[in-house]
Amino acid sequence: MAPAARGTRWDEGPRPGQHTWWHALVRLLCIGTSLVFLAAVLLAPLATVFAVALSHGLAAYLRSFADPDTAAAIRLTLLTAAVVVPVNTVFGLAAAWAIGKFEFRGKSVLITLIDLPLAVSPVIAGMVFVLLFGLQGWFGVWLQRHDLSIVFALPGILLATMFVTFPYVARELIPLMQQLGNEEEEAAITLGAGGWLTFFRVTLPKVRWGLVYGMILCNARAMGEFGAVSVVSGHIRGVTDTMPLHIEILFNEYNFVGAFAVASLLTLLAVLTLIIKTLVERTGYRRT
Repeated sequence: MAPAARGTRWDEGPRPGQHTWWHALVRLLCIGTSLVFLAAVLLAPLATVFAVALSHGLAAYLRSFADPDTAAAIRLTLLTAAVVVPVNTVFGLAAAWAIGKFEFRGKSVLITLIDLPLAVSPVIAGMVFVLLFGLQGWFGVWLQRHDLSIVFALPGILLATMFVTFPYVARELIPLMQQLGNEEEEAAITLGAGGWLTFFRVTLPKVRWGLVYGMILCNARAMGEFGAVSVVSGHIRGVTDTMPLHIEILFNEYNFVGAFAVASLLTLLAVLTLIIKTLVERTGYRRT
């Protein structure tokens, strides 16, 4: 019987260099498809934002920010993020520490509740606050009697933004704390350290990059939130309009330069957030 041809057996691997051109072609196609998709979905819209914002010149672009209502929207957005991020950071630390370090009844329920804002539409969240604190809501009469305003005021915006953003810090820290375990904390307690000292000297330094990462994500969502804030704000111009809501108002008024100018500022804040995120990752934090 004649010997089998070289390289034709099913269990033999490809010879060196075989199919190299095909693998290179597939790689180039995948990279090219990704770049085309990013250019069409991400880069082109971003370029359009800045092109329209600067279409009437730099002077008109800068004048857009001199508008009192625009300035008020920027201040309200920054104020909301400045209040919401620290509050959610404290909650995220406490929840992650409890879930990652202790066993207790209702632990799975707490995890489910933390994930709830990620599954519920922000519009529904805003409607819930209107139902609770609106004039016809459950606490509306009591609030009106005591001359307190939640909905269509700053407290409602803060509550709505807080609701949609509170999972971000906790969700970054929970798997990190679970992975680190309890050995070092138990050793510190054995040596006489108290609970708070153990937390600040042992636990917190080990999760600091995850904490910063979660704060960055929370801040980005807080500044860009639209749905829940739109429901509870009442769209009072110059009072309860954040930057996303003000962009919608300007766009509906056909003030495209003003709308895209504010949108460009929001985009620059998002880019700054991404830069900080990248620096945090390079500094030492890697998502687990």
